[in-house]
Amino acid sequence: MLATLAALPGFAFAKLRSMVSLRPDKGFKVNAGEARFGIHYKMKGVTLNTLDIKISGKDTDNDLAVFEQTGLTPKGGPPLHIHPKQDEWFYVIDGEYLFQVGEEKFQMKKGDTIFLPRQVPHAFVQLTETGKMIVSYLPAGKMEAFFAVTDKWTAPPSKEEIAKVFADHDMQVVGPPLKVD
Repeated sequence: MLATLAALPGFAFAKLRSMVSLRPDKGFKVNAGEARFGIHYKMKGVTLNTLDIKISGKDTDNDLAVFEQTGLTPKGGPPLHIHPKQDEWFYVIDGEYLFQVGEEKFQMKKGDTIFLPRQVPHAFVQLTETGKMIVSYLPAGKMEAFFAVTDKWTAPPSKEEIAKVFADHDMQVVGPPLKVD
């Protein structure tokens, strides 16, 4: 009986949360070259790319986050990693990239889209001097917080620091960055 009574507040909160949406009831526009909240994140230490939030997890009750990534790291990219709880997709706006998804590699150019399922190791490397992609995370997870942390690095982090920050944001580093052949 006591266990049932103790569970009631949690049940009531879950029911109330399902009835009250945290999503906005109006659309919004983010102009070209701007970020949703005015913050241009630099992914220091992993790449030099800039990430602009276009649609925040705060806008979608954490169902989705969309970023515009400006690639400023020729021959660079993130380490091979896994998102255990998120799917990810990229749309190339400009430049060329090489993606690895599981054991497969895909050459990507302007207009190409790639889907990276959760729990599958993946990485990419930028093949051109500059590039630009739209990247989406489903659900949003902790990606905005991850980019906020990497933006604050003032010195190149160690592999151990990178692995810890990835882990703190629900990702697992499982290998080195891709190399250009």
